[in-house]
Amino acid sequence: MKSYIKEKIDTFRMENENRARLLINCPDQPGIVAAVSQFLSEHNANIIESNQYSTNPKGGEFFIRIEFEMPDLKEKKTDLEAGFESIKEQFEMEATFKYVDQIKKMAIFVSKEPHCLLELLWEWQSGDLMADISLVISNHETSREFVESLGIPYYYIPANKDIRKEVEQKQIELIKQYDVDFIVLARYMQILTPNFVETFKNRIINIHHSFLPAFIGAKPYERAYNRGVKLIGATSHYVTNDLDEGPIIEQDISRVDHRDNAEAMKKIGQSVERSVLARAVKWQLEDRIIVYGNKTIVF
Repeated sequence: MKSYIKEKIDTFRMENENRARLLINCPDQPGIVAAVSQFLSEHNANIIESNQYSTNPKGGEFFIRIEFEMPDLKEKKTDLEAGFESIKEQFEMEATFKYVDQIKKMAIFVSKEPHCLLELLWEWQSGDLMADISLVISNHETSREFVESLGIPYYYIPANKDIRKEVEQKQIELIKQYDVDFIVLARYMQILTPNFVETFKNRIINIHHSFLPAFIGAKPYERAYNRGVKLIGATSHYVTNDLDEGPIIEQDISRVDHRDNAEAMKKIGQSVERSVLARAVKWQLEDRIIVYGNKTIVF
């Protein structure tokens, strides 16, 4: 299976070796799009996709994501980035070039419930999640057999609040060993310390049910059933030190009614969790997310 995925990744890299993305945010002002477009044109770049947003045309913040192709990009990217510095200074930009053929490495953290992990692995197997799943870390052995059958390293690290710092030190060492770009918490039921969160700032994606804060804590579906809710859902967000209050990437809902007991609600909720997390991860891989304060701009 790993060779099949490797073949897909190699093909993707070859097809996108001359494609890049430019993510920009800066104070809104006249001339930004013209200057960037002219710069790319002068470097023989062909813009494939462009999306922009302003919080307020008068004194707000401006965001733009541009995807482009350029012949012989590998040989030119150093000069390209150096040449763009003057535009960055002119418009006080935060700007990043992302190269599409550089496949991102991700680590997945999971506990007992495997539904979100399985969704990501299915998407990965089908070629719809163009990533290098470098490793899976879990505080349970539940998913080892399936993960290892795909040729992905699986690390079992028991965790609880009494040994949290020691556990996270092992996790950090593994993340650095595999040179991981970002982490996905696929229903990893452990609270992360501020040190861990800061080490991977805006690089940890989480998923949780959307009952928060109404049904915070244990057994949310049972409590939602007892309350007679009619909508349940899921939220994917970046992790911050404020528990489950980081910048939201994606959300979705599904209707339920009086015929759905707590177990049925949980199954419906898990289905929403799977799709919401998969979309958030895809957008991360496609460089579609810009974090702005405690919000995200998703193009």
